[in-house]
Amino acid sequence: MTTPSALSLKKIYSGKVRDLYEIDDRRMLMVATDRLSAFDVILAEPIPEKGKILTAISNFWFDKLKHLVPNHFTGDKVEDVVSAAELPLVEGRAVVAKRLKPVAVEAIVRGYIVGSGWKEYQKSGTVCGIPLPAGLKEAAKLPQPIFTPSTKAAVGDHDENISFEQCEAVIGKELAA
Repeated sequence: MTTPSALSLKKIYSGKVRDLYEIDDRRMLMVATDRLSAFDVILAEPIPEKGKILTAISNFWFDKLKHLVPNHFTGDKVEDVVSAAELPLVEGRAVVAKRLKPVAVEAIVRGYIVGSGWKEYQKSGTVCGIPLPAGLKEAAKLPQPIFTPSTKAAVGDHDENISFEQCEAVIGKELAA
């Protein structure tokens, strides 16, 4: 499923992988689709059941860490906010979430030098302003994991690596800590 087309709820956002639907002024339905995004591009061929797998993994970790980090889950059941006819479209791939202000930064922890981190390293020897040892090869294991924030670009745009200081400027020092 790339997008549930028959939902009666109003779609308020469509991201690279997830779609958001308005339930009321304080809650939304977050639906993980089977769309595949790589390097900020939505690829033509979806992966069957990917949305269900993403939702199961997310639910596991949000539940496991809820005593440490507050999250967006309301505790409401999906079957209480969609009709019985619509439930098969979103079952296993949706959660009822609080409507919150999005954090405009993507939090990435790298253990290996790949992707945009590799490209930046080749140019400057750094990733997100963090100096790395000289002579690393692509996909090399880093001496220790590093936090490399990036912008959270809209669909069609590219995320850009930013320094921790830039991250603080975007979301505030308290949230960045």
